[in-house]
Amino acid sequence: MAKNLKVVLLGYMASGKSTVGRVLAERLGIDFIDLDDEIQKNVNKSIPQIFTEKGELFFRKKESEVLNAILDREVDFVLSLGGGTPCYGSNMDDISSKTQNSIYLKLNVGSLANRIAADREQRPLVAKISPDDLPEFVGKHLFERAPFYLRANHTITCDTKTIDEVVNEVTAILL
Repeated sequence: MAKNLKVVLLGYMASGKSTVGRVLAERLGIDFIDLDDEIQKNVNKSIPQIFTEKGELFFRKKESEVLNAILDREVDFVLSLGGGTPCYGSNMDDISSKTQNSIYLKLNVGSLANRIAADREQRPLVAKISPDDLPEFVGKHLFERAPFYLRANHTITCDTKTIDEVVNEVTAILL
């Protein structure tokens, strides 16, 4: 495997970035980093608190700052991004310039809506959206975000795959 392996997982909320990332990092014997966790540590507040107290603009600036600090590390890691991270500022350009291992975990609208409905109270962006309206909301968001997600070096369609199958596919890309 390459020296200084930087794997960046991106995709919509509930696409499995953190779950796949943890399993992948363990399998590769490298660090797993969740960008939202790193932002929360940096600011010493939860993501909902940051949005409420400081606003989205502050959050997005901090997100870019923390993202670039991670990408500049000289260690191997698997990084799970927030669903919107690739879509703001120069984040996708920064990712593309610092690693050739960006991987879009792609799911269809129905799969995502079903996953999100199961725990939407924990997701501030969709907490107040009814389950019936989720597919339309997700579809609109995916349409807006697809041009950013599709800039990843690799795309894995995950709808019918198990976590192990996705991890195996990512591992095959990296080897």
